[in-house]
Amino acid sequence: MTDSMLTRGRTTLRSITPLVVALVAACDPGTNMPTDEPAPRDASWAVYGGDAGGSRYSPLDLINRENVRELEVAWMAQTGDWSHTEGGTEMSGPCQQCHTGDYKYETTPILARERLYVGTPFNRAVALDAATGELLWRHDPIVDSEISRNEGMISRGVSYWEAEEGAGEPCSARVFLPTVDARLIALDADTGELCRDFGEAGTVHLDVDVGEVVEGMYGVTSPPAIVGDAVIVGSSIGDRHVVNLEHGTVRAYDARSGALLWSWDPIPRAPEDPGWETWTAEAASRTGGGNAWAPLSADLERDMVFVPTGAVSSDFYGGERPGANLFSSSVVALQASSGALLWHFQTVHHDIWDYDVAAQPTLTTVPLDGERRPAVVVGTKTGLIFVLDRETGEPLFPVEERPVPASTIPGEVAWPTQPFPVVPRPLHPHEISPEDAWGLTPEDREACRAQMAGLRNEGVYTPPSTEGTLMYPGFGGGINWGGVAVDPASHVLVVNVMRLPMWVSLTPRSDAEQGQRPMDTPYRMNRAALISPSGTPCNKPPWGTLAAVDLESAQVLWEVPFGTIGRLAEAEGSSEWGSLNLGGPIITAGGLVFIGAAMDEAIRAYDIETGEELWKADLPAGGNATPMTYEIGGKQYVAIVAGGHSRLGTELGDHVVAFALP
Repeated sequence: MTDSMLTRGRTTLRSITPLVVALVAACDPGTNMPTDEPAPRDASWAVYGGDAGGSRYSPLDLINRENVRELEVAWMAQTGDWSHTEGGTEMSGPCQQCHTGDYKYETTPILARERLYVGTPFNRAVALDAATGELLWRHDPIVDSEISRNEGMISRGVSYWEAEEGAGEPCSARVFLPTVDARLIALDADTGELCRDFGEAGTVHLDVDVGEVVEGMYGVTSPPAIVGDAVIVGSSIGDRHVVNLEHGTVRAYDARSGALLWSWDPIPRAPEDPGWETWTAEAASRTGGGNAWAPLSADLERDMVFVPTGAVSSDFYGGERPGANLFSSSVVALQASSGALLWHFQTVHHDIWDYDVAAQPTLTTVPLDGERRPAVVVGTKTGLIFVLDRETGEPLFPVEERPVPASTIPGEVAWPTQPFPVVPRPLHPHEISPEDAWGLTPEDREACRAQMAGLRNEGVYTPPSTEGTLMYPGFGGGINWGGVAVDPASHVLVVNVMRLPMWVSLTPRSDAEQGQRPMDTPYRMNRAALISPSGTPCNKPPWGTLAAVDLESAQVLWEVPFGTIGRLAEAEGSSEWGSLNLGGPIITAGGLVFIGAAMDEAIRAYDIETGEELWKADLPAGGNATPMTYEIGGKQYVAIVAGGHSRLGTELGDHVVAFALP
């Protein structure tokens, strides 16, 4: 599950109330600390996360604290998803259903050959001149937009590969386009034409050898990882109601031919497979999911790929899958050339909360005991930051197994403990009570208090129940797919956090109940956000924060409310309330943090040392994506897609906006 946490069935925050449409010891980290962390080979931002390790860091400093207030729009382009008649290219038109309920523009553009390559929610690939925004080519794979899909129409981007030999030949540089209908498409980076030597005339079909596939429930939403000549791809699966569904297999394909190189299933299927002892034979044979729907990251020198896995099916009832359930809700390191398991770290045992690893693992180095330790950092939906040794998976900062509440559901055996880092402290509160209920009016507060009082509520990891369980953090986070950004020089991590309480309940199902496929669990799941009658979250603000963590001391340096909610802007104190948010931050050597993500259709720049907001610019639609930055012709640009997010309620569109100094 990704950001569909804002829905109950296919109901969006937009439909709950009209107001929710607009809603839904300090040390100086410095910037000159010596580091052995290699800088990116160039400033091109050729990978989704800025580099293969997902640091979301740029060494560019032409835009900095002193001049960032002068930033202005350099160019603006439209990809065609919303304005599909523009550009003179005939394309499949967007459907009205998708425009109103299932359109999520989460893409980060990538840059190579002085071009921006952009994926769109309708899974088109677009090439733009990075200096002017001029459309160079556009490829439309024609995804059937009338089919109801697990995550709607969505894309987080495309990937770029270039051959070491044969430069200038057709398809010597390729753009890999993943689709929500389970295709991996190879395009010539120069022309946008299909590379017909890849797979079947340019396409590898991914909906094979992954169990029974239900139409619309299996696809790919994040760009693949590129390691050498291997294209490594995960999947997105509808894992909410049933046990027997698609497998969350991670696969690597040859970038030239599309031949399968290796595959790895996060669920051990045989006694000789690692992790088998955490399953029963019956559960391992029929359980699906555990898929990596978020972006993967890679250590190119160590031949390693890092996989963030999700919960296994079904999300909220685990009675059909007793045990810890490796390798679900884990960070897993595989050998990139073979798919061999190297190590794993499970962030949630026997996940029955949909607390999957939603963020791309981020590679960096951490100063520890006089050494620079290669590390993997992962932020979680519970607001916890795990810092692991990159080569072994062992925690670099202490992690404790702490007791958590037991389940009251017959047949369910919740795992008795869960892992908690001792440091850094949680970036999201882990407890909330009815006395904490908040609202714009006394009636709002009383309604929220009554909702909370009727729910089982014993803090984080309270299991789902028949009476309903209060989840705080909610199953949407915390930290979601936007992930963290890390400055390799100062070792400062920056991350945005969402605070929205939710509830989940389990209802015994009748034999007659049928969904898109037959249910095979004893319970039906219901869930939603805890919202007041006037449409605001039931918890006290801030509802969104931006925080910085020193990875040397493991201490939080600063934490500030992040974003605003448009229709609440006139309310007294609303500037400190923050906003629900989806998207992530980037860091530059100019001492800046850039981020969109909030519900106010804006992009901002913050001072990384203090958290002070230095600059803000309005966008033509919601900037619910992670920005990027690059340099062309001696000019630095900051670019972000502005297409909105229908389930968050932001303005929809299909823009790419680039900012630069005058």
